[in-house]
Amino acid sequence: MPIMFSRLRRLFGRTPAADDLAELQQILAHQFANPALLEEALTHRSYINLPGKEHLPSYERLEFLGDSVLGVCVAEYVHAHYAAHSEGDLTKLKAGVVNIHSLTHLARSLRLGKFIRLSPEERRAGGADRPSILSDVFESITGAIFLDGDMAAARRWIARALLNDFDRWRTQIAHVNHKGDLLEYLQGRGLGMPRYDVLTETGPDHDKTFTVRVFCLGREMGIGTGSSKKEAEQAAAEQALERIYIAEDESHPPGLS
Repeated sequence: MPIMFSRLRRLFGRTPAADDLAELQQILAHQFANPALLEEALTHRSYINLPGKEHLPSYERLEFLGDSVLGVCVAEYVHAHYAAHSEGDLTKLKAGVVNIHSLTHLARSLRLGKFIRLSPEERRAGGADRPSILSDVFESITGAIFLDGDMAAARRWIARALLNDFDRWRTQIAHVNHKGDLLEYLQGRGLGMPRYDVLTETGPDHDKTFTVRVFCLGREMGIGTGSSKKEAEQAAAEQALERIYIAEDESHPPGLS
């Protein structure tokens, strides 16, 4: 039966990869006029190192484009919906959702990892769930939808994925425990524990600002500020995790980069 099913697939021009693309387009609620753009948006650089795949483009150019499109759409949204907020508040609102952690969360909710084209080694190493890859692919898909359609198509996609439920996503991401995630990452790999140092403490007692650094992997890995030590430590841990995730994706030991 499986052999017959495989022959029927070939007879009617369907392949598992084609089925995956069809499924993903349903998830994205965007039917690509140029499916090659979606394939490019899903192609990690490890995949193009495989024999016979060298001619394929990776998602990195689309990621660059999608990052800008996403930034514009989220900036438009917060500008229109938070009229009483200052420029600084709007910047914080935008940064609170346009970052590696929130985009990873969104990508996981859409099950994007299933569709990313990776080398077998990269998939076995957990690349399909790696934050740096998932967040990049969310942006590359955004760029692909923009090129396949137009800015209106990109706005519709970003609204469905993020903006229609903006406050819930923002609240959910704000409660992510970056310190706990960093500790779990380091201890799970036998890399010791992070150390947090207060660098500065400024302002009056009722309105202090703390600057904290986190030291791990033999070096300073993140600096954060906040109205409390806890908030500043969380920001420093978030920065450290982002650097670690990026270094992982580049296949460099984060402590040595």
